[in-house]
Amino acid sequence: MSTISVGARPAGRVSPPVTAATVLLGVLALAMSIAGTAVAVPRIGDDLGVSGAALQWVVAGYNLTFAACTLVCGSLADLFGRRRVFTLGAALFTVAALAGTVANGIWLLDAARLLAGVGAAGMMAAGGAILASTFDGAARTRAFAGMGTMAGVGIAIGPSLSGWMIGGFGWRGTFGAYVVAGLLVLAGSRFAPESRAGERPRVDHGGITTFVGGLAALMFGIMQGPEQGWSAAPVLVALAAGALLLVTFGVVERRGAHPVLDLTLIRNRPFMGWCLGTLATSIGFVGVLVFLPTYLQGVNGVPASESGVLMLMLTAPVLVVPPLGGRLVTRGVPGRTLMTAALGLIAAGNAWLTVLRPGIGVAGLLGPLLLIGVGMGLSFGITDGQAMNIVEPTRAGTAAGFLNTVRGAAEALVIAVFGAALVSLIRVETGSPAAAARIAAGEVARTERAAFTDAWHSALSGVALVTALCTIAVFVLLRPRRSSVDDALEGRGRR
Repeated sequence: MSTISVGARPAGRVSPPVTAATVLLGVLALAMSIAGTAVAVPRIGDDLGVSGAALQWVVAGYNLTFAACTLVCGSLADLFGRRRVFTLGAALFTVAALAGTVANGIWLLDAARLLAGVGAAGMMAAGGAILASTFDGAARTRAFAGMGTMAGVGIAIGPSLSGWMIGGFGWRGTFGAYVVAGLLVLAGSRFAPESRAGERPRVDHGGITTFVGGLAALMFGIMQGPEQGWSAAPVLVALAAGALLLVTFGVVERRGAHPVLDLTLIRNRPFMGWCLGTLATSIGFVGVLVFLPTYLQGVNGVPASESGVLMLMLTAPVLVVPPLGGRLVTRGVPGRTLMTAALGLIAAGNAWLTVLRPGIGVAGLLGPLLLIGVGMGLSFGITDGQAMNIVEPTRAGTAAGFLNTVRGAAEALVIAVFGAALVSLIRVETGSPAAAARIAAGEVARTERAAFTDAWHSALSGVALVTALCTIAVFVLLRPRRSSVDDALEGRGRR
């Protein structure tokens, strides 16, 4: 049975099945746009004659605005109406995809991707609220399970489907597909109920401004560093401004009466363990997801369609493994054990992927990519549920927002840092900033393959080390708290 939350107003003919299909299609499209666009980067760079940071923003810009605006859009949806924000998000996503389809220069394409990320944030934030206000009971559980499944499907098939479309229609065809999806979402949104929060919430203008500005400035500095030099004034100013704004964000949130992000959750040690876990999985997964297709196309000469298929070794487990994690938890396997195992697999997979070399095929890639994918899928299946179980029910929404913000910001920053690390390492090998930017974009001469490969080996070793250290920290943070009874017994034993 469908229900409409406090303050809801039917928008014409409300249809729960159409509403669910619409929201799930939106989630699928935005997830595919994250995972699939990376396959098109070498072709975009070749067609538009661009490389370096400007090209990286095609992927990083989308993730930046998506991560930065999800919390903002959630607040706006509560204030102005969930269906209204969802529809506006779908419209922005569609217009941005259309602009990407016809873009004749990299700056227009970058701007379109930034706008697409804002639209995707609106669809994701408001879409979940729409499902919550449309369904209840078991139907609501199924709807949210479908939402998670569609996100997994988008990540799993995004690279392969994008590769197929690039092979048949060129890189512009991938953005054309998002136009079609966006139009379908817009049409379906007419059948969703309108609702808003029971109490008129206050928008945290200070928190929103400092968070979005800080994350954007930090990413800009990281991505421009390899090209302009890490000591260049614009880079130093951007990094300093980003750090200052994020510190200011923390101060504003701690003192604000209506913070967009409740930082008091930091005092919950197990919850922060799960947040660190989701950050670490992003470190170990996203860099490979976004940048490996460029290596395969540039060094091995693999077509975009084939590189997309090869990426299924990494992404398919993200779709099929999460239910396994959920079943293991229900059968009594501690979440701490599963998360530690997941991070261990991801760290080991990155270390194993240092076998990457010119001419490597399926046999060489299968083991390390499967390890990373299985680890990521296992963490997907348990993180949100376990994290929500250790906070008070009245703070579940706040905790979910905190966790998703950590996840989104981590993914955006990992793309910036991994890309900057590759360019910097290639620059050390070649001694040329221009050559480093060109090689990282997939334009690799035969004599430059070794330099690109060495840079990948160094980056992967660094990722494996960081992930391994995070594994230890997560294991410690998720250590069960001792009960007061245990403390009392130990105290007696000492007497």
